[in-house]
Amino acid sequence: MATYKKKGLKRKASNTDNNQSTTAEVFDTLDQSASSTEKIVAKYQNLIVGGVITIVIMVLGFLGYSSLVLEPNSEEANNELFTAQTYFSQALNDNENSDSLFLLSLNGGDGKYGFLDIIENYSGTNASQLSYYSAGMAYYNLNDFENAIKYLKYFDSEDDVLKSLALGGIGDSFAELDQLDDALSYYELAFKVSDNNFTAPKFLLKAANTASVLKQNSLAKKYYNSILENFPKSPESFYIDIQIEKNSSN
Repeated sequence: MATYKKKGLKRKASNTDNNQSTTAEVFDTLDQSASSTEKIVAKYQNLIVGGVITIVIMVLGFLGYSSLVLEPNSEEANNELFTAQTYFSQALNDNENSDSLFLLSLNGGDGKYGFLDIIENYSGTNASQLSYYSAGMAYYNLNDFENAIKYLKYFDSEDDVLKSLALGGIGDSFAELDQLDDALSYYELAFKVSDNNFTAPKFLLKAANTASVLKQNSLAKKYYNSILENFPKSPESFYIDIQIEKNSSN
């Protein structure tokens, strides 16, 4: 699998839900990472727990912890997250100052935490979990693909669409590092997590294009046909006939 240089990550996050505003930003980020991956493809072929009493005690203990610690921490973390996400959103829409804004979203500004501080200081909160994703995508947009992979791998969500987006982001990062076998593996994970009409055809197409570059033509054709059969009205389906023809001629 991956051979990039690994750096230790001392922070640890738990499974959490997400919110609608962050989902919208995630979709915006997906489109940016998609176009970047397509450039990589073009570079090659213009494609690409004991007893009942013990359990009760544990549950009561957790409920106490949740009400006394997690809930207040969540409110504080969400307040901190607002500023970091604001910087992140601004970066997505400001090409001229995007690098400095992505750095502010990571490291904080105006006396507020950035994503990295939220991860470290508010472990177990929704804001901490969302910060893993946003930090990963901020690093991706800063062309720091190893850190993008590291933080995206720590992201977890009960929302299959967001899981798919994070896995696809890892795939995009590996593609940028020219580690196409790893990229293909994560694109496959991404479309298998969710068969929604938005992310599934996107990552099927990326998987197909990457497989084609790797000369895995039968696999590429399988994924192209899957788009035609299961997502015939998707934007990605419009390019399939041409891609299959190119694939067959190789």
